[in-house]
Amino acid sequence: MNAGSPIVLSEASAAPVAQPSGLTRTQHAPPGGAVVGRGAMPPRPGRAQTTKRGRPDREPGLKRANFGHGPGLPTLLLLPQFLILVFFFFIPSLRALMQSVLLSDPFGNNVQFVWFDNFKALFANGEYRQSIVTTLWFTVAQNVITLAVGVVLAFATDRVVRARSVYRTVILLPYAIAPAIAGILWAFLFNPVVGPLAHMLHALGIGWDPNRNPSDALWLVIMAASWKHICYNYIFLAVGLLAVPASLMEAAAVDGAGPIRRFFLIALPMLGPTVFFLAVMNFIYGFFETFAIIDAVTHGGPAGATNILVYKVYVDGFVNLDLGSSAAQSVLLMSFALICTLLQFRYFDHKVNYGV
Repeated sequence: MNAGSPIVLSEASAAPVAQPSGLTRTQHAPPGGAVVGRGAMPPRPGRAQTTKRGRPDREPGLKRANFGHGPGLPTLLLLPQFLILVFFFFIPSLRALMQSVLLSDPFGNNVQFVWFDNFKALFANGEYRQSIVTTLWFTVAQNVITLAVGVVLAFATDRVVRARSVYRTVILLPYAIAPAIAGILWAFLFNPVVGPLAHMLHALGIGWDPNRNPSDALWLVIMAASWKHICYNYIFLAVGLLAVPASLMEAAAVDGAGPIRRFFLIALPMLGPTVFFLAVMNFIYGFFETFAIIDAVTHGGPAGATNILVYKVYVDGFVNLDLGSSAAQSVLLMSFALICTLLQFRYFDHKVNYGV
């Protein structure tokens, strides 16, 4: 080989040429994936492609949902939920709003447009004002009881080491019971004649009689509604405790904080968003989803002591056949629920810590 002839490396010689500094000359692929020049390699599949600004157009490992090029498939997937909302929410709400300004006989033969006379008659009715007070007291009481018991059960099951799944299953059992069945169960247990728990109260000298005492009847439906909804709160609180960083709890334990102190000073503040969400959902539950319990336990009695707004809508509309007043009450009930929800967001949302 002549000294002046260039050195030609064959494709078989893959060994790098040694450099004076001890480094090896290797060929690096640019971020795009292919090497410029002979033997260029295509980009590896599955890697995030880099845009012109140097940012990947998607995260590695993520897949885009492909619904095609037209809106046909997404519309088809959303259509069932949209139809449910239209036929069971929007149309009934619009119908109730129209009926609230009308005065008609039970058969709809004579219909008169009365503007806001139905609303004026409701606020002038002392029975309706008492129903508003009863509904607020009932909703606040069941909200506090449900959240308090749910927090205690979530803390207790979080401390359980053995058979934790068994305890959670037992706590979640009331969620599978229909509200009417739950109301009948509590009505039997606290029946002043045959109820075993009522007999225990009588043995303690407590004159329990929800059929005659309005306060006993109200507390009975509050306990029944709270018992039915505790498991719903427990699900969110138990899952929220799993998201609390274990390192914080361990550091507090090293510093000498006990289990209760760690829960109330570390875990519970981190559950602020969950507690706020449950408070809003409990208000909605108390306003709209307790009709079956009231109807099964007390029928709104005695003397209207448990005649909350949602049950009064039913009585005036389907029993007394006062359709205009019932529609106006449903509009006001929706307005009260919306106002309570907005007030909770206005005065309590800024106190919730959403950071971990």
